[in-house]
Amino acid sequence: MNSEKNYQWDAADYAQHSSEQFKWACELTEKLDLRGHETVLDIGCGDGKVTALIAAQLPNGRVVGIDSSPQMIELAARHQVKAGCPDLMFKLLDVRDLEYVEWFDVVFSNAVLHWIKEHLQMLHRVRKALKKGGRLLFQMGGRGNAHAILGVLDELLKTTKWSPFFSDFPFPYGFYGVDEYQRWLADAGLKARRVELIPKDMQHQGKDGFAGWLRSTWLPYLSRVPVQMQAEFIEAILDAYLVRHPPDEEGLVHVDMVRLEVEAFKL
Repeated sequence: MNSEKNYQWDAADYAQHSSEQFKWACELTEKLDLRGHETVLDIGCGDGKVTALIAAQLPNGRVVGIDSSPQMIELAARHQVKAGCPDLMFKLLDVRDLEYVEWFDVVFSNAVLHWIKEHLQMLHRVRKALKKGGRLLFQMGGRGNAHAILGVLDELLKTTKWSPFFSDFPFPYGFYGVDEYQRWLADAGLKARRVELIPKDMQHQGKDGFAGWLRSTWLPYLSRVPVQMQAEFIEAILDAYLVRHPPDEEGLVHVDMVRLEVEAFKL
């Protein structure tokens, strides 16, 4: 799933360094409470692993995974072939261009929608795609997410070395809170069942694992820096962060995250 601009995702690198996102997605799929016959939309399906997990719970249903990254959809399609699941389909599509009408029983999304700033428009399209009585389950970065990393970045972006690359740089993520999201759901004609902010401890295997996550995920910042300087930029982030938040006794680097989890349904 891309943000307000098209970033060039390295799908394989992301798949290698997104184990925490995958773990949280597995936890979230358990809350779907599927009966086995539903038609499900997975927004921002990425490499398709989570979409395939959902499909495995639907012996009499089907799943459509969408993503706006060609690289991700290509990787997801390869997983689809390996899984051999005829009721699992992937499409290159941005949720903001969604045009399904009363097609899905469930719309699911994990670790994606914070890449979008205009959520009300997106929610209108999701409502249109849901059948009457259909429901959605989303988890995304919420207010306060990754505050320590963002603090380090804010300081780096003010330094002489890096500031020239970040003039007129808008904050690239939509990290929202409970009150505003409840309002948007209502404005879109959706009934909130649960909207909450959930603290999460993201863990990385040492400095290298942490670097891999930064390299494969923080594209809005990296894309501003010349390619030949990106490794140096990542190293600067690592050094500044690890001075304040060193690895624990097991060598794990911890990052405090906050997820916004949303359950709602169409009346």
